[in-house]
Amino acid sequence: MNKILVVPVALGMISCGSSDRDHDRPNILWITHEDLSPIYGCYGDDYARTPNIDHLAESGYRFTNAFSNAPICAPARSTLITGMYAISLGTQHLRSEIPVPQGMRILPEVLREAGYYTTNNVKTDYNFDHAGRWDESSNQAHWRNRPEGKPFFSVFNFMITHEGPINALRSSDTESLEQYSDPDEAQLPPYLPDSPKMRDIWAHMYDLLAVFDQGVGELVDQLKEDGLYENTIIFVFSDHGHGLPGHKRWLNDAGLRVPFILHVPDRYKHLVENITAPVTDRMVGFVDFAPTVITLAGAEVPGMMEGRNFLGAGTEPKEYIYGYRDRADDCYEVSRSVYNGRYVYVRHFMPQLPYFQQAIIFGPGKEGSYEEIHRLRDLGMLPEGTRRMFERKPAEELFDLENDRREQNNLVNDPALADLVDSLRNNLLHWMAGHRDTGMFSEGEMMIRAQEMNTSVYEMAREYSDEDFNKIVLAAEMVGKLNDPSELRFFFSDGDSAVRFWALIAVDAYEGDISSVDPYLDELLHDPSPDVAVKAAEIKIKRYNDEEAFSVLEDVLDHDYEPVVLQAAISVRQLEEKAEPLLPVIKNRIMPKYSGNVWGRYSTWSYPMFIGMALDQAMINNGVDPGPIPAR
Repeated sequence: MNKILVVPVALGMISCGSSDRDHDRPNILWITHEDLSPIYGCYGDDYARTPNIDHLAESGYRFTNAFSNAPICAPARSTLITGMYAISLGTQHLRSEIPVPQGMRILPEVLREAGYYTTNNVKTDYNFDHAGRWDESSNQAHWRNRPEGKPFFSVFNFMITHEGPINALRSSDTESLEQYSDPDEAQLPPYLPDSPKMRDIWAHMYDLLAVFDQGVGELVDQLKEDGLYENTIIFVFSDHGHGLPGHKRWLNDAGLRVPFILHVPDRYKHLVENITAPVTDRMVGFVDFAPTVITLAGAEVPGMMEGRNFLGAGTEPKEYIYGYRDRADDCYEVSRSVYNGRYVYVRHFMPQLPYFQQAIIFGPGKEGSYEEIHRLRDLGMLPEGTRRMFERKPAEELFDLENDRREQNNLVNDPALADLVDSLRNNLLHWMAGHRDTGMFSEGEMMIRAQEMNTSVYEMAREYSDEDFNKIVLAAEMVGKLNDPSELRFFFSDGDSAVRFWALIAVDAYEGDISSVDPYLDELLHDPSPDVAVKAAEIKIKRYNDEEAFSVLEDVLDHDYEPVVLQAAISVRQLEEKAEPLLPVIKNRIMPKYSGNVWGRYSTWSYPMFIGMALDQAMINNGVDPGPIPAR
């Protein structure tokens, strides 16, 4: 359990509570946790034991259509705290260091200006520098540390339900419980194998939820001790879906849908008068949380925020929820989704990549559910839903969540739904273009362009005209839809490297003969954009084992800018056994640059770790032992 709960009552706390009871503005408390889908007891899950959360739901509101906008923590948390889509800011990749606009004010900054005391205990993971943006951000941060009489906005994040504890099966994580979940009663989804170990993991996940529920109870008790319970609006929610395959990192309903309970004291019910029943199907996304909290606090929502308030008179229901999946560790993908309340449409812009990439984060060395899936795969015992995770993805998917909650039946080619597919596809592309989706640039290129312009990634993307940005989106739309690669010839010679990059992705995703574009590939090996040259080299090696292409990759692996090196390292990993000629350079020259003490192996938690993971896997793919790699 988190140490955050053992904070003594400060001197003068009773008078502080009395002062707050007379205050017109509510205190606001976020109780968040990691890696769980909507499985609280109040959601009808009889397997769950969540009496404290259920009590809040009984007197409050339960949202059945609440969503993270990303199925992994850093982009989800960036969206939450900024009120902006991560793809607008360039913060959609897992653990990156993104320059953001100087004038951007995030949620705690706006509330501080409005007179609130703001605390965060303790996770940030925003993909940008948070220094100075909170009154307190530490494992001791607490509303009890505030000056007397100030309203507060406090965040407490619980790590106990993270995928690490879920998969580790440590009895020490659940020793506070008196009752444990029976694995024999677990109801696994069809895309997870039904084995004794997977049942143990599933049961343990529910036990960790019960531990979190204890933490919720302790925080609520502290509010009551301080005389603040009737003055505090409470949000309880998860950052994305379960920390298991088919959920976290998966751009689907199971990865994006989250539990969300809202407790509103009677004196503030007028602030949520649009929610007329204890259970609401109103669609809300993480991008909307910051504007909503700011409105509850009576402050002005910054014009830069892209979300909108969902509580109170005059608020209009959302028609669509948008999702994004990009790089997670060293697994680089670009997928986007739109949900209209019944159907979810997913566009995979790198469909040649399976969900289970040959990478350390999905490998047999990763403990728990991943290890078990690999074991059963070797035995030929995986169900069809799990086997599909190892195959290339379709370019487009459409699921009817009303009739197919587990998203097992892709309806994108159903003639009866063609008009719906066209509508959702066009809606998604329009949203991407309108928000200047920075995922349309390779990560290294995105960062280089912002540096060259001495500006943020957000501002760099907005230098594009509608016409020029739509051209990039059009090139990306070619992926997975080619009849012949020669259709790309005009994209290969375009003056924008992002257009050329997506033309190469389309070639990589094409399963047939690509000889018609060989002259273009030869030319793009020497492209001034290193990310374009890297992608051309990857294709040339995979298709032709081209010697010159190895030299290109070797040169870019030696680049002095880490986001560019990461793109090359990912391409090397994707070569699998064909990367063998690069192994001496990797082992003797490249890896020493990125070695250190993170996981006992890498120099930092950001780009060096992901570069190292990609190159470690490249060595493993070719039968070379890179040394001990910790399970993650």
